[in-house]
Amino acid sequence: MDVYPRSGKDSQPFGFAPSLLFEGSDGQWSTFVVRVGTPAQTFRVMISNESHETWVPATEACTSSENPKCSDLRGIQPFQNEPSTGFKTNQSSTWEAVSFYELGLEDSINLSGSGQYGYETVGLGIQNSGGLTMNHSIVAGIATNNYMFGLLGLNPKPTNFTDFNDPQPSLLSLLHSQSMIPSLSYSYSAGAYYRRSLGALTLGGFDSEQFTVNKTLNLELESRVMMIGLQSIEASNTPTGAASLLDTAIMAPIDSTIPELWLPASACDKFEAAFGLQYDNATQRYILNDTVHTQLKQLNPTITIKIGKTVNGGASTNIVFPYAAFDHQISYPIYPNATNYFPIRRADNSTQYNIGRVFLQEAYFMVDYERNSFTITQRSFEDNKSTKIVPILSAGSPSESSNASPSENPAKDSIRLSRGAMVGIGVAVTLTVGILVAVTGFFCLRRISRQREERRTNEQSSVMRRGSTKDPKLEIAEIGAKEEVHEVHGQACAYEMDNGMVQELGGVEMRAELEGGYDVGASCEPSALRKPPVRYSWQD
Repeated sequence: MDVYPRSGKDSQPFGFAPSLLFEGSDGQWSTFVVRVGTPAQTFRVMISNESHETWVPATEACTSSENPKCSDLRGIQPFQNEPSTGFKTNQSSTWEAVSFYELGLEDSINLSGSGQYGYETVGLGIQNSGGLTMNHSIVAGIATNNYMFGLLGLNPKPTNFTDFNDPQPSLLSLLHSQSMIPSLSYSYSAGAYYRRSLGALTLGGFDSEQFTVNKTLNLELESRVMMIGLQSIEASNTPTGAASLLDTAIMAPIDSTIPELWLPASACDKFEAAFGLQYDNATQRYILNDTVHTQLKQLNPTITIKIGKTVNGGASTNIVFPYAAFDHQISYPIYPNATNYFPIRRADNSTQYNIGRVFLQEAYFMVDYERNSFTITQRSFEDNKSTKIVPILSAGSPSESSNASPSENPAKDSIRLSRGAMVGIGVAVTLTVGILVAVTGFFCLRRISRQREERRTNEQSSVMRRGSTKDPKLEIAEIGAKEEVHEVHGQACAYEMDNGMVQELGGVEMRAELEGGYDVGASCEPSALRKPPVRYSWQD
């Protein structure tokens, strides 16, 4: 049974359980399963905080591929018990075609492409898992090698196909407007294969057990983009000892669409010298020979990235990475065989600076688009931690100004959040470890007027360039061509699956995002889930 729109008073955060796979041609990344069409066709996709659309591989993505594993390498699951080469629009009764358009997502780093756009039913999670389902959502079928996996876009920006007078809402906006999640917000961490910790995604809330409370940084969105100051990058215990890797602090957006850190060339040169990397001009990737790779694994260097609101001074926090976070392999179609590589890229200019998915292995973010704010913190990987889902209530909701008193059991009051009525963002978080575990915090977030948000939305959505009178043709994948490829797995780590396909995710695997107190293995149906404890969100 899948979940369709319900009343706002019953709206709860949705814990989106990941697939059991780590996969990708450019690293090992935790994927999520989406259902598209009627009857549903399933795909494993990556999460994008920058995109506001759902992308899945089109049938052309694998039709002409010489690789017999193309479908699996693109996250395409079997359809009606038969292998599939991609999204079959002609076999869906709910597909409403629009046209072919440029993707327009990562043009600044030359990841171009086009897609067949339309409206379609989109579901989160496998069939009968209790996942949310939304009708008439924007979907694009893609075939370019620049995006080998599909994407689940979670930015609330609308899409404009013809002009700005008819904006089409994003999936996140639809879920909120249909009262399927409590607010225009979500939280995410990409997962860490080296810790065997899957990705964590909660729509309309966050998991208070996912983060380290004394390492939070609270910032404001810039036109719905998560910009942060990269103030310093320090490495210890490298083959050359300690090293400072960033000459000049920079501002850069967090972008989970792409895997790497895109840094100034001078910073990449310092990484190269400190870690013994080799730059491959043909693929524009940093690779390692076996000797250096073995040495780095033995030394296990630590990389500390200091981030802040600005490039210098002000509030800041450190996100600490083990070498394993940068120990990835890149494979077909970039290289014919799996090759050790270090996920950093040389930026030609400041427009190419990006903080990609590698950063989100050890970081966890919570973003609230209604209050124009987001929080970044070090992710916690403590063993045997329960899950505590905390809703982020919509701005102006009745519960926001509730005068209720705290629960008698502080362990159930995961986070106490205050109303966003003052300029700036503040957080006070206290953790008590013992018999009672309480996490207390509040966000003081600036309220932005609805009209200003709409203006920002229209300005930002202009990058889609959907107003052209000439529709670009669908870019058919040329497998093996020297394109920028970011999303296909080489050696997927499947800890629970024996056939590489996500078919039956049991209740125990929902642990990444289910509320603490759920019975392991219990039904995933909404009726079987215990209602969350008393909570106090955005309270004066």
